[in-house]
Amino acid sequence: MMLDWNEYQRQLSANIAEIGKVSPEITRGYRGLSDAGLKTSLLGAKTRELISLAVAITRQCDGCITVHTDAAIKQGATREEIIEALGVAVAVNAGATLVYSSRVVDAYTQKTSEQK
Repeated sequence: MMLDWNEYQRQLSANIAEIGKVSPEITRGYRGLSDAGLKTSLLGAKTRELISLAVAITRQCDGCITVHTDAAIKQGATREEIIEALGVAVAVNAGATLVYSSRVVDAYTQKTSEQK
């Protein structure tokens, strides 16, 4: 195990509570954004958590990983469902990298044609 995720989540919660004591507007604003996503149930809680995990790995956010893994489990997500969602994120990130690679080729082409 690379990280004690349960301890990390406890520590993260304590640190965020400290931020909230100093600047409650920050945590209130974040809570407002989070709660806005709960106003509809078209996707369902489990699907929202699976999407959250895919975004969490894309953003490389350990805090998001621990919180949304916990929430996904509580919503009934299986290991296999979580891995499938992560696979979608891996594929999309690979695709995005390929698309952005074309920007490098475009930049190279423009820069070298201007030098001629």
